[in-house]
Amino acid sequence: MMAPVIQQSPPTIQCIVEKALTQATKLERKDLLLVGASRTDKGVHALGQVAHFVTPFNYDSLESIHAALNGLLPSDIRVQEISPAMPEFHARFSAKRKIYHYKIYNDTIMDPFQHRYAYHSAYKLNAAVMREAASYFIGKHDFSAFVNASHNDRVRDPVKNIFRFDVIEMGALLQLEVEGSGFLYRQVRNMVALLLQIGKEAIPPDIVPMILASRDRKELAKYALSAPPHGLCLVTVNYNEEHLGLPSSCPKTSFGRHHTISKCKLPFY
Repeated sequence: MMAPVIQQSPPTIQCIVEKALTQATKLERKDLLLVGASRTDKGVHALGQVAHFVTPFNYDSLESIHAALNGLLPSDIRVQEISPAMPEFHARFSAKRKIYHYKIYNDTIMDPFQHRYAYHSAYKLNAAVMREAASYFIGKHDFSAFVNASHNDRVRDPVKNIFRFDVIEMGALLQLEVEGSGFLYRQVRNMVALLLQIGKEAIPPDIVPMILASRDRKELAKYALSAPPHGLCLVTVNYNEEHLGLPSSCPKTSFGRHHTISKCKLPFY
């Protein structure tokens, strides 16, 4: 099995994590075979990204490598958990569902604490019609009209199953939560872009099934372009339960070290 080709410049999350892994394990990239659950565009965030890698040896404890990895990674990338895995587990192919959130800050003035993680819409959006439009995405559909072409993307099945698509109002913040069996390249950002136009009441909610039925990206382009990446976040990846069992006699899952001091020798003033 060959190691996956990665983009070298500008550096990607995978490239940075692999560099830290090679330092921590003393193994070559071709031996580690790091695979992520989902590729994210530049500017898209991830709270629940999952990846797996292979070592020719077993660890007695995972806490040391966990601490080493986070010590080698830049401050804006963190490994939250390391766990042993069954041979059948695969970060990408064992995935059954993925959940993405897209945040829209809907107010005249943008909250400066939100600007890195939410798209700013100064135009007042109609959340009710956005909710109606989002309901048309639920179910199994051919999403060819909502996928962007990518020169390095493998041929993928355009039929995806959307289990839910919620539009949640939290004050000035609109949070769009979509859960599906999988997503095509820029599919979520393209769906959100159309919902934004519907929320502005520029087009009606029932345009969604018409565009889906066209299976033509050019049809969507008549009404909307992709929403900006920074509002999007991969939140959760859910897996086939049969692949989540732990091997026998394996080390415990590491959630990070917590150091405590039982006695303080110097008084605080």
